[in-house]
Amino acid sequence: MAHDPMFCLAPSARLFAGDARVALPPNAPAQGFRIIPANPPSAALGLLVEAVSARDAFCVAPEPLPRDCTASAPDFLTLTGGSTGAPKAILRSQASWIASFELHARLFDLPQLGSTAILGSLGHSLSLFAVLEGLHLGLDVHVLTALPAARQRDSLSANQIRVLYATPTQLRLLAHNTLAPIPSLSLLFCGGGTLDAHTQDALQGLFPNAEIHRFYGAAETSFVTMADRTTPAGSVGKPYADVDVRLLDGALWVRSPYLFTGYIPPNTAPPEMRDGFLNTGDLARADAEGHLWITGRASRQVSIADQLVSPEAVEALVASHPLGGPCAVLALPDKLRGHRLALVLQGPKDPARDKAVRQACIDSFGPLIAPRKILFQPELPRLESGKTDLTQLAQLLETST
Repeated sequence: MAHDPMFCLAPSARLFAGDARVALPPNAPAQGFRIIPANPPSAALGLLVEAVSARDAFCVAPEPLPRDCTASAPDFLTLTGGSTGAPKAILRSQASWIASFELHARLFDLPQLGSTAILGSLGHSLSLFAVLEGLHLGLDVHVLTALPAARQRDSLSANQIRVLYATPTQLRLLAHNTLAPIPSLSLLFCGGGTLDAHTQDALQGLFPNAEIHRFYGAAETSFVTMADRTTPAGSVGKPYADVDVRLLDGALWVRSPYLFTGYIPPNTAPPEMRDGFLNTGDLARADAEGHLWITGRASRQVSIADQLVSPEAVEALVASHPLGGPCAVLALPDKLRGHRLALVLQGPKDPARDKAVRQACIDSFGPLIAPRKILFQPELPRLESGKTDLTQLAQLLETST
């Protein structure tokens, strides 16, 4: 029997925005294509389930979309993270996500676990994926987007949530100042950034019975790799089911049934493709067992004294340092060296942190590559996806230089 290539609302599914239940309409009228504002979340959820019920194409967006951003069922639109520029609208088939829903049902027995939750905005593809997966498989879906971290923890505990999808930033906030563990959680899926060791340790205390699965991917590729407790430190894991990867001159290329169809509007420059493989734009390395390490974005590489440098390598070191934590590294022009690096640390100004982190960078990368400037910000600016807003930080550095 052929699989239905469109999202559905399983009869057993229930949907909650915070503590309020959202009705699931059985037969909503078709409208063709719907642009759904991501906020407020409760209204977005109502419009989303109407779109699924009507078997319409849709896009959940935090801001209005241009008129030429449209789609036809069984396709739909999601948005890229936009950490270094304006988010792009991407077209993908509903079947490309349904394939992962069905895989997760087999691998993790999701329908039997019964409940799932998200912490982030529906305008972020990770959160949207988790909501649609739960509704498609018949779970109770709890959307905790509008709640502060303390109330999110209370809701996870009170509702005995078994599955959680979140980004590292959301999990950092959730695990901060935790008083009591939440033993009900069985599965934690983390994507959209690097989960540092300190936060992972805190999560193991908060969710003592949960398997933590870190995954790497993008809006264009969906899942590429998945990691678990057996994965070597720093690795993003091995290729996800039915994903083929290639490393060409350090660049990561991916072929899979989960790839997107293209950008909307279609005149947006497409990613490079070869023999069905998509160039992710990321740089990577692999070991003999097939574990992958992402070493940076090709577009963020800069030349410092004739050396190619990835700011992400410095970010990873600082994030793992005992006095480091959330941070961002940006490149500034330098007439003599080509570029120099600047580091932005989250938190109040602290000379001891400055000295310790600066020395750790010099010890690891040498004085030429180590950040020559360190700034402190109470909070790093974040996008809807939870990623650091590098464009806003670059503007901050311009005004402080």
